[in-house]
Amino acid sequence: MSAKPTWVRGCTSVLEVQGLQAFYGASQALFGVDLEVAAGQVVTLMGRNGMGKTTTVNCIMGLLAHSAGSVRVNGQDMGGLPSFRVAQAGVGLVPEGRQVFPNLTVTENLLATAANRHGAAQPWQMDRVLQMFPALAERRHSSGSLLSGGEQQMLAIGRALMINPTLLILDEATEGLAPLVRREIWSCLVQLKNAGLSILVIDKNVADLARIADRHFIIEKGRTVWTGDSRELLAGDTLKRRYLGI
Repeated sequence: MSAKPTWVRGCTSVLEVQGLQAFYGASQALFGVDLEVAAGQVVTLMGRNGMGKTTTVNCIMGLLAHSAGSVRVNGQDMGGLPSFRVAQAGVGLVPEGRQVFPNLTVTENLLATAANRHGAAQPWQMDRVLQMFPALAERRHSSGSLLSGGEQQMLAIGRALMINPTLLILDEATEGLAPLVRREIWSCLVQLKNAGLSILVIDKNVADLARIADRHFIIEKGRTVWTGDSRELLAGDTLKRRYLGI
């Protein structure tokens, strides 16, 4: 096991996080997180609860200032930028807990963030999102508060896609969902991967993550402690027991 990631050579990096440190007040939460997402890759950020995964996402998104290290998106330093500028740089976030706009309809939720700032040749638009999630098409005039948990998660993913990101981040996108809905979400991610979208996923379903991801990063107590591919992850029984508790 390597305590430091070995970057993917010869690939353009959509996201580079190096030596990331961060505090909540006087309490340090991150002590040195390193990870990279190369263009077209699906990458996971794994670890037990409370190890710093969501904190890392918050730093990437500009929701929490980092005290040391760097976050670069498409080569641009995100240090000190507010979250809307990070989104404009090409990062779409599906946050933990979904956080759809409860008083807006499905259509209004999707249009609220719609943009194509990076000139995607086949941009995500309303019809394309509703084609991926037929359940939303049937509920397009319903408010977000009336949707089921699974429909809200589909809406959160669709809303993130509507900014036409170069990087999609999903924080616990399948947590608390019925098995059938989880399968639909994983199928969606496979389609997005096949379309060439770069994706960073935080989730607890190791088997599903290993099936679709190109590379995995594990953090423990706010530090990156291991990186490897799916074959190495599945073969590492001691690794999984020590850092993932499985």
